[in-house]
Amino acid sequence: MENLDSSQTEQISTNKELGIWPALIPVFALIIMLAFNVFVFGDDSLSGSNQFILLLGGAVAAVVGYFNKVKYEKMIDEVAGNIQSTAGAILILLMVGALAGTWLISGIIPTMIYYGLQILNPTIFLAACVIICAVISVATGSSWTTSATVGIALIGIAEALGISVGMTAGAILSGAYFGDKLSPLSDTTNLAPAMAGTDLFTHIRYMTITTVPTISITILIFIIIGLNLETSGTTDTSAILASIEKSFKITPWLFLVPAIVIALIVKKTSPLIALLLGTLLGAIAALLFQPGIVAQIAGTTDLDFVSGYRGVMNAITVDTAVETDNKNLNDLFSSGGMAGMLGTIWLIICAMVFGGIMEAIGALARISRALLNLFHTTFGLFASTVFSCLALNATASDQYLAIVVPGKMFAKAYRDKGLAPENLSRALEDSGTVTSVLIPWNTCGAYHSGVLGVPTLNYAGYAFFNYLSPFMTLLFAALGIKIKELSQSTKTQTA
Repeated sequence: MENLDSSQTEQISTNKELGIWPALIPVFALIIMLAFNVFVFGDDSLSGSNQFILLLGGAVAAVVGYFNKVKYEKMIDEVAGNIQSTAGAILILLMVGALAGTWLISGIIPTMIYYGLQILNPTIFLAACVIICAVISVATGSSWTTSATVGIALIGIAEALGISVGMTAGAILSGAYFGDKLSPLSDTTNLAPAMAGTDLFTHIRYMTITTVPTISITILIFIIIGLNLETSGTTDTSAILASIEKSFKITPWLFLVPAIVIALIVKKTSPLIALLLGTLLGAIAALLFQPGIVAQIAGTTDLDFVSGYRGVMNAITVDTAVETDNKNLNDLFSSGGMAGMLGTIWLIICAMVFGGIMEAIGALARISRALLNLFHTTFGLFASTVFSCLALNATASDQYLAIVVPGKMFAKAYRDKGLAPENLSRALEDSGTVTSVLIPWNTCGAYHSGVLGVPTLNYAGYAFFNYLSPFMTLLFAALGIKIKELSQSTKTQTA
């Protein structure tokens, strides 16, 4: 994704004839259309209709540009440049899908889940819920899958122990969104840096600055709450553990693969190289530790060179599922491979069309100037980003759009302030990703509420991680802690 940085050195078009209200027309039109579309389609809006709405938003921007004497060719050139700038992000997403597939059939993800579940202890049940869901969500990159599998099991255990399901759901979602926010397998974790103009692992490292204190505070709060709760019964996860052991060979040796990938990330290895190596090591681990599963994925009973190749390639490229005797685990042990990332790639491309036309007609430059005049301080810029993400989560009702739209709108404002793009990508995740689940009519809030069987307003007050995250990013901005500036060479290029 390194080429994203160089792409950001291009000047965003200015248009002296374009006023602030005409510049905002495509934004308001996009928000209204997205809100209605999500109202009609609900969760299914992510299947493609939201993407088309982004194209319609681009069409509205093109009409505004036409009346302001912007040539069609210029708009297309800006769109082409925008899409080209996401080439690295698209390759990263494809490799993330490939890695998820091999880490599933190799037993790496199931092993993480297996040991994560054993953290459970009745005296610190709520804190354990956070930790377990954090581990599983980091491993899978999906808060939705975590909630729909282990989350349901934990709600059942809470009911058996007589613990508030609202508290438990808050703990589950705190942990689940920690992983959704930090996991390189998460689509939002890939989407935010793509919109802001930084690379995946720089984004993840920079996010830990605010995320680690927030999750630490969250766990501490749940420990205090848990120590003052009376419980009865036991947290019996033996059935789930037995099902995992029956379907996979569980061994600590499998942790070597993620350990190697983490070491590469720490050493600032190229994300594509780290993910490719992680994918290949996962494939080797699958052949060594889970030959039966590889053969099953290949559609045979015996593993040979051809069936091994077919099984691994299927896991890398297309939908893969490992069936267990526990139906609650079956959704967890599935992967879409590279094909599963095409929806997010589609969203990015359509967002680049909207953003490219907005750039070509001078709307982004006009809005950025207005924002910089309105918010004279770095804190003001961070605050405007946070509140924009919150507003879009509440109006457009979708966390992806709460990342995409502000990401494109604020990228130039951050550069004009001399701030590195990872400041923006972190603010997008701290406010756009994690707060979506707190809004009942948002796709995330509706989904998790339905899956866990707990009304959004019942768990929202206990989802400490989710609503503390935007406050943490604002606190760091107000105090000037770890606010990274652009390098002098980058400032020179963007001047």
